[in-house]
Amino acid sequence: MRVVVPVAGIGTRLRPLTDHVPKILLPVAGQPILGHILDSLIPVRPVEIVLVVGYRGDQVRDYVAEAFSGLPVRFVEQREQRGLGHAVLQALDPVRDEESLLVLLGDTIFDVDYAALAARDADLLGVRRVEDPRRFGIAVVDAGRITRLVEKPEQPVGDLALVGIYRFRRAGPLRSALLALLDRGITTRGEVQLTDGLQLMLEEGVGFEPFEVEGWFDCGTPDILLETNRVLLERAAGRARGAVADGPPGARIVQPVHIGARVDLTAATLGPHVAIGDGSRILRSTLRDAIVGRGAEIRDAHVEHAVVGDGARVNGGTVTGLVAPASPQQPQEST
Repeated sequence: MRVVVPVAGIGTRLRPLTDHVPKILLPVAGQPILGHILDSLIPVRPVEIVLVVGYRGDQVRDYVAEAFSGLPVRFVEQREQRGLGHAVLQALDPVRDEESLLVLLGDTIFDVDYAALAARDADLLGVRRVEDPRRFGIAVVDAGRITRLVEKPEQPVGDLALVGIYRFRRAGPLRSALLALLDRGITTRGEVQLTDGLQLMLEEGVGFEPFEVEGWFDCGTPDILLETNRVLLERAAGRARGAVADGPPGARIVQPVHIGARVDLTAATLGPHVAIGDGSRILRSTLRDAIVGRGAEIRDAHVEHAVVGDGARVNGGTVTGLVAPASPQQPQEST
């Protein structure tokens, strides 16, 4: 099975952090979002993983070369930001039309048995019930089959959201549908949408089955990124949740906490729900519900419900929201 992961997005809702790094390289629970995705694919042994890059693509290439050199990863570039459907199309090759295909959104972490998914002889779309269907592509289901797909409907048509896992028995019908969108000039909100391509496939007679995804961890906004960090740290901690322990000299750790390599902790209290990146320094500070990137430095501060970017500096005060290297004294409030 081949896997396509579109990772070309800019991540405007996570600025100013994404002014310096692509969204999929932002850390969560101890490693970049993309690292979680690629780790989950290793047991499947895919024939190829195609990463569709764009914004700051060189950083993505460098990260994969360093952290996942053993995976069969190929890169293609989306030169224009024309939507998710357009991004996926860049990775589809007519000589592979008869091969099975898995498409995963690049800003979402899933807890899914991909091997079991690949073994099913069906075209499958991952779904989950949501409170606000206007934010998602929505699947209308009747008698266990998907009958209609609508991208971010203004008026409610259902509450089963497409969460970002798409399994195709053959890649060819998807490629043909996306090309048809381009030929006909069909866009939604000015972009070529994958959901619209799937709807064309339905109209051409392709039968999609829904499968419900329980482990769905979005990373698209500051609040949701921190929520995902909390959930993944809790899962990793297991029985250690809530435990209090001394860390390095003078440090107090309230689990769950992830501490990277070469981290300097002095008179620091961390946790719960804190992830510290490699090479960071935390001096005389208290951190709760926070993500700290690599090489960051925090002194004499209280940091809570915050994401501190790679190389950022915090000196004193109470910090919430997003802190990027270019604006260490002016954190952006998360919303």
